[in-house]
Amino acid sequence: MQNLVIDEASRQHAGKNRLHRPGIAVLFGSLVGPAIQGALLFATAGRFDLPRVWLFLALTLVSMVANAALVAAVNPELLNHRGLWRKKKDAKPWDRRLVALFGIFSFYLPPIVMGLDVGRYQWSNLGPWAMILGILLFSLGWVIITWAMVVNTHFEVTVRIQTDRNHKVVTTGPYAILRHPGYLGAALWALGAPLVVGSLYALIPAALTILVLILRTHREDRTLQAELPGYADYAKKVKHRLLPAIW
Repeated sequence: MQNLVIDEASRQHAGKNRLHRPGIAVLFGSLVGPAIQGALLFATAGRFDLPRVWLFLALTLVSMVANAALVAAVNPELLNHRGLWRKKKDAKPWDRRLVALFGIFSFYLPPIVMGLDVGRYQWSNLGPWAMILGILLFSLGWVIITWAMVVNTHFEVTVRIQTDRNHKVVTTGPYAILRHPGYLGAALWALGAPLVVGSLYALIPAALTILVLILRTHREDRTLQAELPGYADYAKKVKHRLLPAIW
């Protein structure tokens, strides 16, 4: 009987360290996502001769694939759960709405605005300084997000107290500096993307994305302090939520 218990525990542990169908779908999505954005962008631009747009799409592809591949290698359990986010019945209802808004403002709206701006109507054309700054912000954002996901196995898509996964407070890596580093990373790449392309008007959906992230940070932090054991003590040690030395 003891051997059977050990074998079952071994199988469960092995399952956590293996990528399953939901995680594979996330990996596949890292390839499809940039293609969708490219289709939206070029459809609204009405042209393909936009070097900075191609640079933006290349950065997006490399960043998303590298993120998913690294998390799959180091923390496959997280990728599996991220692929099941729509089935998480205990996710906070308010967060499902914020996730939808985040997707619209950060993923679908920017390429449409970029295409109309720098492609079809040429309303604006930010100079090379914007492209360089945008590359730095965009890349740094994805580095921070990936670092947070590698360290935090509870970095799921929606806000919920993960009682099914022995939810614990993470205090290492970027979490030793900031309580919600992933949201800072998302804000940086959202801000960097329009600069890479050179679109002034695409900063509008970027600003909306950052507003959603600020609201989500506030709601999530309040939820964790109220419902996750040990988080309130952690919040006393790590003072800032989204911006170091500010908030």
